[in-house]
Amino acid sequence: MKNRSAATAALTLTALLLLAGCSGGGSDSMPGMDHGGGATASATDDAAPQADATEADVMFTSMMIPHHQQAIEMSDTLLAKNGIDERVTALATEIKAAQRPEIETMQGWLSDWGAALTDGDGMHHGSGMMSDDDMQALDAASGTEAARLFLSQMIEHHRGAVEMAQDEIDDGSNADAVALARSIVETQTAEIAEMEQLLDELP
Repeated sequence: MKNRSAATAALTLTALLLLAGCSGGGSDSMPGMDHGGGATASATDDAAPQADATEADVMFTSMMIPHHQQAIEMSDTLLAKNGIDERVTALATEIKAAQRPEIETMQGWLSDWGAALTDGDGMHHGSGMMSDDDMQALDAASGTEAARLFLSQMIEHHRGAVEMAQDEIDDGSNADAVALARSIVETQTAEIAEMEQLLDELP
């Protein structure tokens, strides 16, 4: 009887210890598992949009958007004027037609990648961006002076875009972004040559 009682007590104690261990382990581990699982899912969700976009891709896209926006603003300023050579207005119209849909495409990429738009204010050096004074000068100009100023400013602006696009070609990984960069280099290099010729031909 004594041995049976001892055995029963030992089994009961063992069962209690096992039960406490399972309960304690479950209590300690479940929140940790939930937290860890949630954190992993969140990290995966956050990382997934950028899985196909490197820092170079994001930088190119976020900087090219305000760059394009300024080109459109410059074109709008010129197109609002009278007495401009029709070849120059045709070019400004082409620039708007090409760059507006590219802006929408790049904005979609940034949204898909979970990335923010870079502030264009930091792009004045080496990117071809016009200063406020440059934009005011274009706004104030008229006739042939405005046409010539637009062309000279847009040549500089395009050269900055070509440099930015070439950096993306060299360093980027996203296939769509690199393809757009190649298109920008090709299109805007041709437009630079066209604008240089127009500058020579304008009075």
